[in-house]
Amino acid sequence: MKNWLQKVLVSTVAVLTLGFITPSHAIWENLLEHSGNHKTQLSKQSTNTENYINTVYNDNGIEDTEVFSDNVLEQAKEQAYMKFGSKIGPKIGDEFDNVIFPKIEEAIHMTLDNVDQADMKNLAITEKPSGAYSEKMFHIYNVASGKDVIRFHVRTENRPFDGYYYNFHYHTYVDQFASHNNLGEIYWSKDTPPKWLS
Repeated sequence: MKNWLQKVLVSTVAVLTLGFITPSHAIWENLLEHSGNHKTQLSKQSTNTENYINTVYNDNGIEDTEVFSDNVLEQAKEQAYMKFGSKIGPKIGDEFDNVIFPKIEEAIHMTLDNVDQADMKNLAITEKPSGAYSEKMFHIYNVASGKDVIRFHVRTENRPFDGYYYNFHYHTYVDQFASHNNLGEIYWSKDTPPKWLS
C-alpha cells in the first residue's frame, strides 16, 4: 500500500471510530503484514527449506516417511520458538513442549497421511513467523503449486478477570482453512504479553 494512502486510511479510521482504533492498534500491523499477495510471498521462500525437506527422498524417489516426518517436525519446532522469541519462549517452553507440540505432531502426521506421495516431495515450511500480535507460526505448503496444506497459528486472547492466554490452533486445506482445530492453550499472566519475535 502506498505510504500516503496508508496514512489517509489510518487517519480516517481513527476519526470514524472516535479513537477506538488508533494508528498504533494491532489491526494495522496485521493489515500491513498481509497486504502483499500471500501466494507471491510463499513462492519467494528461500530454497534452503525446500532443499532441506527434499533431501529426505532417496534417488529412486521413494520416501523415507520417518526421516521426512522427523525433519518436518524439527523445522516446525524451530519456527515455533523463533516466533516466541527470547521473552515468551522461556516462560511457556516447557508447557509447549509437553502439551502443545505433541498435538502439533499429531496434526502434521494426520495431514501428511492425506497428501499424495507425489506431492510429498514438494512440501516446505514457511520460514518467517509473523511478529507483533499476528497469529501465524508456520505453514506447510506445496512449493510447486504455492498452495498451503496446513497452517499453524497462535492467538493471544485477553479474558476479562482471567488474564492472557495463548490459543494454539491449526487450519487445513480439507475445509479451505475455514475451521479452527484447537491444539490447546497456555496461560501467560494478567499482564500484557510482549509482542511475538521479541
